Amino acid sequence: MSIEFCQRSIDRQIAEYLCRGARDESGVLRTVVSLLSQAVGQGHVCLDLEEIAGEAVRIPGREESLRLPDLAGLRAALLSLNTLGRPGEHRPLILDDAGRLYLYRYFRYEETLAGALLARVVTATGSPDEAALAERLDHYFGPDDSGEDRQRQAALTAIRRGFSVISGGPGTGKTTTVVRILGLLLEQSGGERMRIAMAAPTGKAAARLASSIATLRESLPCSEEVKLHLPGQVTTIHRLLGTIPGSTGFRHNARNPLPYDAVIVDEASMVDLPLMTALVTALMPQARLILIGDRDQLASVEAGAVLGDICRAAESPGSAVEGCVTVLERNYRFGAGSGIAALSRAINSGDAGEAIRLLGDPADGTIALEATPTRETVRKRLATPVLEGFRPYLEAETPEEALRLFERFRILTALREGPWGAAGMNHAVETLLNEAGLLKADTPFYRGRPVLVTENDYIHKLFNGDTGIILPDPETGNLKAYFTAPDGTVRSIPPEFLPAHVTAFAMTVHKSQGSEFDRVLMVLPPEDTLLLTRELIYTGITRARQAVTLWSDEAVFSAAVKRRTERRSGLRERLTL
Repeated sequence: MSIEFCQRSIDRQIAEYLCRGARDESGVLRTVVSLLSQAVGQGHVCLDLEEIAGEAVRIPGREESLRLPDLAGLRAALLSLNTLGRPGEHRPLILDDAGRLYLYRYFRYEETLAGALLARVVTATGSPDEAALAERLDHYFGPDDSGEDRQRQAALTAIRRGFSVISGGPGTGKTTTVVRILGLLLEQSGGERMRIAMAAPTGKAAARLASSIATLRESLPCSEEVKLHLPGQVTTIHRLLGTIPGSTGFRHNARNPLPYDAVIVDEASMVDLPLMTALVTALMPQARLILIGDRDQLASVEAGAVLGDICRAAESPGSAVEGCVTVLERNYRFGAGSGIAALSRAINSGDAGEAIRLLGDPADGTIALEATPTRETVRKRLATPVLEGFRPYLEAETPEEALRLFERFRILTALREGPWGAAGMNHAVETLLNEAGLLKADTPFYRGRPVLVTENDYIHKLFNGDTGIILPDPETGNLKAYFTAPDGTVRSIPPEFLPAHVTAFAMTVHKSQGSEFDRVLMVLPPEDTLLLTRELIYTGITRARQAVTLWSDEAVFSAAVKRRTERRSGLRERLTL
């Protein structure tokens, strides 16, 4: 096996800086440190020396590959660096006993997070009246003589423990369970004074959770007083912690903790290692932490796969977090014979053959596999789904109606750039809709342009992941950017005030996390790439409520389903000690 080394400029600069003054005529040290920097850029927390020991590294600009020493040789070479330390030391590079090489700050993040979670696992949250709690659980969830009601189990764990996780796919009742947990917490002795914060990684996810809570509030089997105390506001994690302009730190930290007795985080699979560490260390010692998410979804864009590591650690008998994680499996959205549900199960198990069989079943009109079109035929193939999917919102009479109809259909891509990426698909859709007379994309802010916000803007209360549409003001005719607010109302701002954004007829699967659409067209490139994994495919198809069409060649799809996303870290091991 050989290792492809992309050697970004930043990787090379970090290696030069950390290896300065070292005797490195062979270039081994600079190569290993560059590979570490590259790994962090790819979402890993560390570099596993055992995986690269003895391998050949292909370096751009060099005719011959560089053969790395064996594991003992690598360790000896690295230990000669004055910038390398061992756990407990403060050096730019850390090498642990398991042969994992870290940049210090990521080692510190991982060590801090693991310690904080382990401390929270054993934190007492008070002793609930067990008889009263059992009666209230029956009231909220019904009797559970078989002991198989996972939602009830999740609620019981959240009440009894200082740290808990609820994982499950779309439609498994995660939000319903969370709202019932809120009711149970508030019904505990003194619960009416409990300060609860609700947060999510993106503005879009926060808005969806707030909307769900508002919808479920009235059906909650509790008193009106408890309903009044249910938190109605959901914020982004960054806003909860308090961003500091020009700094990577937050206003709330271990010295200035968050003033909440319980913090609940939705879409936790999207939270990276640095942000999760900042959140957990900013909690008061006695505060509950409840993480909600889908362990099978894509991991965070930045370094780490925190939710996945926690869930895998919980599967180890005797681990510190065993019993903290509840996985919801019963699906309430999809019927027993749902094609999307069956397909997602096949993909999660890595069974590419079964997934292809399901996609090829003519009796199921909700899922389909079609070959990826060529560059010459892509617009022709897009015409029918694009016109059917986007015409309704473009012909809507009000901004409210347009925003609602736009959520019915979306194109999802694995890549950002290129003809089969989000950029290429957006250009093709604009051209098609132009030709159909449904829009006129002759200016940056044209009528009907959907926009996806890509950075947080606290002044205008727009956040990464928010989706809006440029439309004329019904009263003045001036173009404005319309967005659905967390409370369900529609707000607008002049398009010139928009933060960084992109066109959103098509979006990457990563950007679609936390969203749901009636129908999805998912586009994979015609050639296989390591970016294509079962987690990406699963995340994309489960954005659809009713139907999904997948554009992919069978060989590319099969390879993707068989390939798992692997994020190198030591968090799982730290939680199983």
